Amino acid sequence: MAPRGPGSPSNLVPWAAAVLLVVGAKRALALPEICIQCPGSVRNLSEVALYCKQTPELMLQARCCLNQKGTILGLDLQNCSLKDPGPDFPQAHTAVIIDLQANPLKDDLANIFRGFTQLQTLILPQDVSCPGGINAWNTVTFYMNNQTCQGQRNLCNSTGDQEMCPENGSCVPDGPGLLQCVCADGFHGYKCMRQGSFSLLMFFGILGSTTLSVSILLWGTQRRKAKAS
Repeated sequence: MAPRGPGSPSNLVPWAAAVLLVVGAKRALALPEICIQCPGSVRNLSEVALYCKQTPELMLQARCCLNQKGTILGLDLQNCSLKDPGPDFPQAHTAVIIDLQANPLKDDLANIFRGFTQLQTLILPQDVSCPGGINAWNTVTFYMNNQTCQGQRNLCNSTGDQEMCPENGSCVPDGPGLLQCVCADGFHGYKCMRQGSFSLLMFFGILGSTTLSVSILLWGTQRRKAKAS
């Protein structure tokens, strides 16, 4: 039997497998920290898993449902013994669905979800209120062991307060029950009353001159003390 050369198909198989393992390891290492904050993976019948499997382009990795770009669209941290979601939780601000049930969470979660403007389904322990209250969601459904906050409302459309933002600003959602006023292009400052671009050169110039003045004053004070002693 003739010896197989280094380029024969049978010799290429181990190399291909090794390359795939390396690529897979790199992808695993590149996961956002929030996806591996809790051991294990997304349960097959969880709401996050069902959401992720509806779209072929999405994939389950550790505790996250990711798109092809690695953006988090789903996060399953149920039964992770969490008292709060942790400092890495803002990494999931793009999530559409989040499951936090079966955790000893504190009840006040409003500011934790700041920036989560895409969130449409949030599953919580039964004794934890939906962030922003019931008015921040279209429906709040209670079950035996959890509750589901469904359909985040845009409070900018429902406040009815036309004077909430200044004349040169506009209201934008900032998470469940949260909103903010953003200055229009060309305006900045208090109540968006200043027109024109914000001058970084002027800002750092003032900051630099102030720092220099304080340094000279301190140097003079120390020198007088040294002479007096």
